[in-house]
Amino acid sequence: ATVSWQSSIHPAPSAFVPAPYTSTSPHLFLPFASHLVTMTGAGNHVIPNVHFRKVNGMTKGQHYRAYFRTWFDQPAKAKRRSQTRKAKAAKIFPRPVGGLLRPVVHCPTSRYNMKVRLGRGFSLDELKEAGIPVNLAPTIGIAVDWRRKNRNLEGMQANVDRLKLYQSKLVVFPKRAGAKNVKKGDTPKSELKNVAQNTLKEIIPFRSKEKTGPMALAQGMKDFKAFRTMRKARADKKKLGKRMKEEAENKKAE
Repeated sequence: ATVSWQSSIHPAPSAFVPAPYTSTSPHLFLPFASHLVTMTGAGNHVIPNVHFRKVNGMTKGQHYRAYFRTWFDQPAKAKRRSQTRKAKAAKIFPRPVGGLLRPVVHCPTSRYNMKVRLGRGFSLDELKEAGIPVNLAPTIGIAVDWRRKNRNLEGMQANVDRLKLYQSKLVVFPKRAGAKNVKKGDTPKSELKNVAQNTLKEIIPFRSKEKTGPMALAQGMKDFKAFRTMRKARADKKKLGKRMKEEAENKKAE
């Protein structure tokens, strides 16, 4: 037989099967029902989970109040960075502070390809054109990139000129003291006195700081049709194969 607990006065038996709920059944006590109604009101709402202990929008570890970050030590840190740079320069003297000489390359993608920056290293073709052996380049402060390839002659020639300028100002110290340790390519001893250290970031600057002012347009610049020229070049490139095929067929027909 089905046993139901209909009275809240008498205790319920140890085992029973509850009867289906009806409108005439007594209301059961839910300990969280009144709490939810008070906080969210009637209806289906999100249970509040506010974070009242957050200060300045964040907490930090066990400390429930994270305060504003101050910058009172800015002068001291600037002084420490300056001292660190000077100590590094003194440690690697007479080598350049900027490290290895790197090429000038254009940034990738059409959005940034008009800008130039320092690359990873010189390509093998650039070193060959400048007359510098690949194995010798790292020993005299030149970075080498074995994977990089040259895509245009202008960029390659600019880096070759950069290498030649670097070679013209390069001073090579012997590894050890003594006349026996002087090798081919080392700078004479008379030129090693009072050598200044290169402290530039790029070793050889490549960004021009000179700004060009306004200029008058020549008649040829006014008559030039940039859009029409680009459109014609694009069409010629697209129809090149078709036109070559037609010319070949015409020659056979003749």
